[in-house]
Amino acid sequence: MIKIVLLACITLIASLIITPFIIKFALKINATDKPNARKVHRQPTPTMGGLAIFISFCIGVAILQPTSRFHWFIMGGALIMIVLGIFDDKYDLSAKFKMLVQLLTAAMIVFGGDIQLHFINLPFGGKLEFGFLGTVITILWIVGVTNAINLIDGLDGLAAGVSSIALLTIAFMSMIMGNVYVFTMAVILLFSTLGFLKFNFHPARIFMGDTGALFLGYMIAVLSLLGFKNVTIISFIIPILILGVPISDTLISMVRRYVNKQPMSKPDSAHLHHRLIGFGFTHKQTVLFIYLLSGMFSIAAILFSMATVWGAIMITLTALITVQFLIESLELINTNFKPLTNFVRVLREGTTKRV
Repeated sequence: MIKIVLLACITLIASLIITPFIIKFALKINATDKPNARKVHRQPTPTMGGLAIFISFCIGVAILQPTSRFHWFIMGGALIMIVLGIFDDKYDLSAKFKMLVQLLTAAMIVFGGDIQLHFINLPFGGKLEFGFLGTVITILWIVGVTNAINLIDGLDGLAAGVSSIALLTIAFMSMIMGNVYVFTMAVILLFSTLGFLKFNFHPARIFMGDTGALFLGYMIAVLSLLGFKNVTIISFIIPILILGVPISDTLISMVRRYVNKQPMSKPDSAHLHHRLIGFGFTHKQTVLFIYLLSGMFSIAAILFSMATVWGAIMITLTALITVQFLIESLELINTNFKPLTNFVRVLREGTTKRV
């Protein structure tokens, strides 16, 4: 494992060297992210930075040569995501077309590579077979996580940092479980992303764009499936906790649009990072706060993996209450959506009256 980490450091160096060239390349072909009402940057910024992560990652894969029966299907899907992202960063593809390509790529992974959830062992005995539903769940997981990483890519260094924390957690847990392939792939991708993060942290010299967000989201989705599938319902929840921030932000945005009667595909400025800035956080403070939140979810995932059933239930409830507290405090749905606050108020008033 130590040898893998040392060799993977080459991808960090590669990423540090390659990213400046990608900055020049993006400017040359005019692949820049223009400011608008939803975005916080004020100057056109080179995008397509995910290409630096991908090239560095491929260098690491070529050096370490991880092997698995899934490997070439995973790499094929990664290449499709990169090409899709490059074209989107340059030509701004339609959301429907991007979704179609993602669904087809996920289906290729599921049917070609047989990477899918088949069953989970229940905590009190017995087994829950998914059957065909396992295929649907797996495809939705891959597409959902891919887009969740894309949705949080709204501030300098945010998506790269959150992805790095998730990859570090996946690498750590796969090391404990002895899953060498997932550990190797996660470490290679982690170092590739960290090298890029030097140029992407505030004030960013380059954005990862859809090129990076789609690639990272796809890879994290697949690696988490390989690391934690087909064991127990506990293992089924671990990747959800690891990706607690992007998954929560995505689900909250869907609920927000439903409650406020807005189209699901309509972009808005009410995501977690938007609301934190709206409440007075600086750009850097917002990113660091979300890093901290992601780290807390990752620690919860690690503790969850070692806990008893009742301990796991307590960790899950704590995570859910934390998310609900953030939803209500930052008004992520709307100003009136505060069931937890209202429940606590009613409970407090009832206690006061009895006293």
